Amino acid sequence: MNISLVNDNPDRAASQTMRHAMVASQLRTNAVSDQRILVAMNTLPREAFVPAEVRSIAYRDTALPVAGGRAINLPMVTGRLLTEAYLERGDRVLLIGAAGGYAAAILAQIVAEVVAVEENAALAALAREALAGIANVRLVEAPLAAGAAEHGPYDVLLVDGAIEHVPDVLVGQVKTGGRVVTGLVENGVIRLASGRKTDGGFGLSPFMDSDCVVLPGFAAPKGFRF
Repeated sequence: MNISLVNDNPDRAASQTMRHAMVASQLRTNAVSDQRILVAMNTLPREAFVPAEVRSIAYRDTALPVAGGRAINLPMVTGRLLTEAYLERGDRVLLIGAAGGYAAAILAQIVAEVVAVEENAALAALAREALAGIANVRLVEAPLAAGAAEHGPYDVLLVDGAIEHVPDVLVGQVKTGGRVVTGLVENGVIRLASGRKTDGGFGLSPFMDSDCVVLPGFAAPKGFRF
């Protein structure tokens, strides 16, 4: 895989310095401990996966606003979700909320195959360009809540954002024994959560309160409770 810096970045050394600082101050200090993830996030030029208007702040510890009311997740949140997925080399991963393709590119360095779903046309176009040439990533432009059943089943479901509930249609695309990581919105509080699908059902356990971008299309049914 060969992802180069965007052509209009005037200072590659400065970008590398900011990337190292992101890993040291945002990731390592927040329990992003998987060395494979740290190496990938220390290598990939994050600015290549965000719109031009926010490239100058690509390494800030904040969500990056983009068109259509969407935002790109904080690096720490993406790193924690990836860490809690306990990724294995042979995994097939369904990524919901591909945005500009950053999380998909990280995953591509660690797992066998990534199917990344994005419904925002502008973000999907950015991801398609940024991920060009990465053979083990398939980008699917479709509603986030629908997933990509035609390419499943998956060992891991990773939702790179916060949602009110995980739809049954997504759970159904995960293998029995598969891992699920996501942000959860509960009574106005956002937490990161993880769980496994078993023969007996599916559940999630929060592991961290955190800022996290909220993804559209996942409103909980009336009366729904985890």
